[in-house]
Amino acid sequence: MAVDPTSNHPCLSRVRAMALAYPDATEKISHGRPTFRTANVFVYFGGSVKGGDDFDLSIVVKCESAEEQRACESEPRYFHPAYLGPAGWVGFDLSDTENSKAGEDIWAEAAELIDCSYRVTAPKRAVARLDAGEGPTL
Repeated sequence: MAVDPTSNHPCLSRVRAMALAYPDATEKISHGRPTFRTANVFVYFGGSVKGGDDFDLSIVVKCESAEEQRACESEPRYFHPAYLGPAGWVGFDLSDTENSKAGEDIWAEAAELIDCSYRVTAPKRAVARLDAGEGPTL
């Protein structure tokens, strides 16, 4: 069952804090899931595999290249998201962050993915503001 997009679920709250730290980032509910965007979406919270599993505690982010997408999807924590996968997006499972000893490593990787996706999708002015020091520090 998908996480209520208006909830304070710890996983969603952390993704929300990370994503909204970027210049001009806003949140909007789309298709029942939270999305984080500037001019374009740079993070979807939650995803699924076409004809397969739902990954309700996950993020879906845009990759820089097809090579990066293939490399990510070869790792067990990643998945090829329905509908968005063919357009260069990749899913990253966050379900072990609350119980795993490696939870902080998972969050660090999620932060890097969000940063990359922001840089690929945001307007050049917003990325310039990020590079000038506005926004999160990784």
